[in-house]
Amino acid sequence: MAPACADGGPAIGKAFIFLSGSPVSPASSGAPSGAPGRKADPSLSDADAKTAILARARALGFSAAGVAPADMGGAAADGLMGFLAQGFHGDMDWLAARAKERATPQGLWPAAKSAVVLAMNYGPPADPRTLQAEKDRGAVSVYARNRDYHDEAKKRLRQLARWMAESFHCQVKLFVDTAPVMEKPLAQAGGLGWQGKHTNLVSRDFGSWLFLGEIFTDLDLAPDAAETDHCGTCRDCLDACPTAAFPAPHQLDARRCISYLTIENKGHIPAEFRVPMGNRIYGCDDCLAACPWNKYAVRTADYAFLPRVELTAPKLAELAGLDDAGFRQVFAGSPIKRIGRDRFVRNVLIAIGNSGAPALASVAETLASDASPLVRAMAAWALKRLLPAGDFAVLAAAHAGEADEAVRAEWTA
Repeated sequence: MAPACADGGPAIGKAFIFLSGSPVSPASSGAPSGAPGRKADPSLSDADAKTAILARARALGFSAAGVAPADMGGAAADGLMGFLAQGFHGDMDWLAARAKERATPQGLWPAAKSAVVLAMNYGPPADPRTLQAEKDRGAVSVYARNRDYHDEAKKRLRQLARWMAESFHCQVKLFVDTAPVMEKPLAQAGGLGWQGKHTNLVSRDFGSWLFLGEIFTDLDLAPDAAETDHCGTCRDCLDACPTAAFPAPHQLDARRCISYLTIENKGHIPAEFRVPMGNRIYGCDDCLAACPWNKYAVRTADYAFLPRVELTAPKLAELAGLDDAGFRQVFAGSPIKRIGRDRFVRNVLIAIGNSGAPALASVAETLASDASPLVRAMAAWALKRLLPAGDFAVLAAAHAGEADEAVRAEWTA
């Protein structure tokens, strides 16, 4: 699940659940009244309560579950502050807006005593990097090839949170991408895995392919043993990054990350990153896929996370032809929908420019007069890469009256 890690910044495009919302208490859930944090059955030990909660989580479809303490100490906060101080968060101002609350669960909710940390396996059937060889096709990040995982996670988290409130007369809070929760340090503290050098969670059972979620509670549950780092001297994930987005192990400069550039970046993608993007049109899985621990990963059996056929290897020409209505229809219920048609087609045109396929020049030429300057600019960039110089010069002359400065710059570059 996507975003904020302790000492590397966001793992963009993956994702990541930041849980948020109002307490689900006995009063709000319809459960019997009771003192916060007091079990309905006094004979039930804390260990039994924890065992029951984790078993319930697995019964609801979570692949792994554990318990982390609500007081995480200062290491995660220090990593976050360093990440922000270096500007590695780019335009994601929301990461800095509530940094103090983000640093620890108790910063967000002082009553929290424990965090139930949860994971869902979305392992792909094959290495997603193989699609990069199909230049006329677009590569969509594995996490976004079906419906928005937040919706499925939210449903399961609500079921578990309500059951906890009813069973143990406790207060709980769950969040889905609307509050500042540092999920990966919490997941490591709860024994689900460790933060790899690519800043994402790595599991000995599932590799790099886990969605994360958390439920905070005022139950005082015994924490699981924190997982230790098993990366050793390996740097495969760092070396796999096509844009050199890792200035050091465990540090991510989001401004150079293809996931950030194709998803979070609302403007023109800097020229230095366009060729390295290849045919990646939404997110990037290279650092995740490169991890040797993926040899233990298993293909997800969860129907909610199986890829839609039309998003497994979509044709660039078809995607480029989407208008706003068509875009909304194709990506209804998908996380891709949130970036909007213009930014998406911007990404597709960069992939067309990298395709080396002159036959796709006609697609780009059609979009050279698009209403969006984001689209027009990348249409010009793609045409310059696909057409003979003379043919491009003729088109550039025809667009000499372009009003947008950034678009004109692409025609005259």
